[in-house]
Amino acid sequence: MILGIETSVEHVGVALGDHRGIRAHALVASDRRHAESLTPMIQFVVRQAEATMSDISAVAVDIGPGLFTGMRVGIATAQSLAWALDIPVVPVCSLDALALNANTEDITVAAALDARRGEVYWALYRMNGNGQEPQRITEPVVSSPEDMAIHLADRAEDVVCVGTGITRYEETFSANPWVRVLGGETQFPSATAVVSLGTAALIDDRGIAPHAVEPMYLRAPDAEINWKTREGAR
Repeated sequence: MILGIETSVEHVGVALGDHRGIRAHALVASDRRHAESLTPMIQFVVRQAEATMSDISAVAVDIGPGLFTGMRVGIATAQSLAWALDIPVVPVCSLDALALNANTEDITVAAALDARRGEVYWALYRMNGNGQEPQRITEPVVSSPEDMAIHLADRAEDVVCVGTGITRYEETFSANPWVRVLGGETQFPSATAVVSLGTAALIDDRGIAPHAVEPMYLRAPDAEINWKTREGAR
């Protein structure tokens, strides 16, 4: 049984699944109160699945890129649970989980999250079938939406785009006739996707020790950027 934790975006998601699929899941629009929401949600999902904490054999956690505070809360919680239960952690990239929302095959998928400051986190994927682990065409990067749009235009191929990094700058991408933008619930990675990817990783023995988990930072935290900006203005 795998516990999935999703805290890299504004929402907080928790899911619990096993070989039969997702047993229970919960989602809260936390308004960035990730720390206050996460532990009660884990307890709720375990109860809903009619399980106990000792039934959990691994914790899959979104390591970003995304909101720095949310990522740290999710990773710290996953590490604490893994240490307490003596089980492995499975790191999951938020963009990998987001790509699953495209629910498509044989077409390129662009997954992008709003990185604030006029930038997006993004990567391109080939999908291997519904619910299966996507194959990265490019590694996750951070750039302006314009640079991402140019990259997509240069590829000159049909692409399905998902995520807040697309919908926030939709005018930038919709000018490309090859692009199809998905909205609605496809804008955010989900805890159920984290469980799905965690399951695939465990089959390949890609679980790791809690201390080895590292967040995927593609740029310096906003607080660090603000500090350097203030120092440079003096």
